[in-house]
Amino acid sequence: MLHNMTHFLSNLPSETMKDLRTLHSSLFNSCCLLLSCIYVYLFYLTFCKRTLITSLTKISVLNQNTSMLMPVCFHTQLQPSITLVILTCPLESELNFGFPPQSVCIMVDVAKWPVFSMLGPQELSMIQKAIVFGLSANEAIYITKDNEVYVFGMNCSNCLGIGDSQSTIVPRKLDFLSGRKVVSLSYGSGPHVVLATEDGEVFAWGHNGYSQLGVGTCNQGVTPVLVSANLHSKKVTEVACGSHHSMALTDTGEVYAWGYNNCGQVGSGSTSNQPIPRRVSSILQNKVAVSIVCGQTSSLAVVDNGEVYGWGYNGNGQLGLGSNVNQLTPCRLVALQGLCVQQVVSGYAHSLALTDEGLLYTWGANTYGQLGTGNKSNQLTPVQIMTGKERVVEVAACHSTHTSAAKTQSGQVYMWGQCRGQSIVLPHLTHFTCTDDVFACFATPSVMWRLLSMEHDDFLTVAQCLKKEFDNPDTADIKFSVDGKFIHVHKAVLKMRCEHFRSMFQSHWNEDLKDVIEISQFSYPVYHSFLKFLYTDQVELPPEEAIGLLDLATSYCENRLKQLCQHIIKRGITVENAFSLLSAAVRYDAEDLEEFCFKFCVNHLTEVTQTTAFWHIDGNLLKDFICRASRCKAFKN
Repeated sequence: MLHNMTHFLSNLPSETMKDLRTLHSSLFNSCCLLLSCIYVYLFYLTFCKRTLITSLTKISVLNQNTSMLMPVCFHTQLQPSITLVILTCPLESELNFGFPPQSVCIMVDVAKWPVFSMLGPQELSMIQKAIVFGLSANEAIYITKDNEVYVFGMNCSNCLGIGDSQSTIVPRKLDFLSGRKVVSLSYGSGPHVVLATEDGEVFAWGHNGYSQLGVGTCNQGVTPVLVSANLHSKKVTEVACGSHHSMALTDTGEVYAWGYNNCGQVGSGSTSNQPIPRRVSSILQNKVAVSIVCGQTSSLAVVDNGEVYGWGYNGNGQLGLGSNVNQLTPCRLVALQGLCVQQVVSGYAHSLALTDEGLLYTWGANTYGQLGTGNKSNQLTPVQIMTGKERVVEVAACHSTHTSAAKTQSGQVYMWGQCRGQSIVLPHLTHFTCTDDVFACFATPSVMWRLLSMEHDDFLTVAQCLKKEFDNPDTADIKFSVDGKFIHVHKAVLKMRCEHFRSMFQSHWNEDLKDVIEISQFSYPVYHSFLKFLYTDQVELPPEEAIGLLDLATSYCENRLKQLCQHIIKRGITVENAFSLLSAAVRYDAEDLEEFCFKFCVNHLTEVTQTTAFWHIDGNLLKDFICRASRCKAFKN
């Protein structure tokens, strides 16, 4: 009951939550709670110094957005018929202290998945990565900070790899994987589990009725086994699992597949099961794949030029080829021609693709509205959705569910498809902060769509203290005046963090004697963001402002800041601004950004050459671009 109520309340709009005000902490001291209901849900509460509460007097009240609140394992019996349940934010970083939503880095808490409620605070604090899987989301694997792998849950088909078929509510360590750093992990419907380590090795265990473990037999994998056939000299960087087949991607862009092949999902050209890893060649022979994904009985791969290839079952059009005919070897999605796809995900029988321009396309089964098209009709070819919304930066789906989710550039999270029994046929704006929350609260089963990484803020770290003191006039010993506005900072911090200021605040510089330093060559947003970066290692600027910050970073020789600026600019690139950004990258000697912008311009050559920016660019740069593009055979057509 508590779990369901928490999910329900977590998605209520902020206006509704205003009616659920907190009780003053003095009420707890007197224990005068005259309540007629069984459960009392108290919002806007946080614990002092982020520790578990030890007495009721330690409760402090915050007026915060309740969509970020999570249950804490603390219950106190006030009387036989009343249980007090306190809900709080598990992480300090989830509180939005006056910043816009997109500027707050939200970390996901595994406690949102019911299966993890079996773990205590100490165990939860040690988790670095985790995944929840299984037909009822009753199995879990987590990796600790010291790279130990633990499992617990129902253990269907020996999917926990503990050497027997017994379920376990107590986490058990997989000694065989001790010390190995896991970089990728996926699961099937059997379930079976496949993971890749930092060294490029692949291990598998669990259900093996169709040779999906890739060890050459159909014997159940009761413990992790090394998948070495045809992979012994390869370094695997990513793995993916369908219902009963598996795939691996190497660091050289080769794709390998094995397991159940009744619909051609292994891509071997036949429908015979594949007992060991086999390279998926055919049309992919000379391609460099950069990502792989599996539906229940289908497979997709994205190559380095943004093309998408699919094979396997296609009864619902999940391969996006314009038909519902199964494919025994990879076929290119010609409907996406001219688009550069950056991310592809697959649900049970549907798929989503995100382009480098932030455009979202869906295709395949649509029984629950999981395509987000406004109806429940299957689509045999990709259809663009969310056209009236802002740029999409992430999409999410999982072969175990019929749920879809997307996150926009400003941090808004949308969901659609099968959501806790309802069919949502259009993207619905939620109050979540990440796509993972959608699957924790609304997917059926509530599995994780990817291997989840966590960060913990159990106390106020040095970094958190620095962030808190930025632009604080009470503790600052110097201030900058930019566009008539003051920014309050600390000399010691600036000297430690920036060589430019280390030189400035020497005795022979006039600035060392000033209380206020005037800045005229940069705008207030740019300089404020720069100084804040010195306190937080984060940049909070929209893409259009990041060019100015890139100029500053170049002037001050801040290489790390240059990298962050380039990342922001990349996510904001469009056909209209691509050539202007290329020009800026050349001007500020940002080689990585220059290469990215050049490739974008080549991928969208026709549109880019029709923009105003292209024809107003410097003649030498235009000449260099044309020569370079011709060497890439961009004008072959």
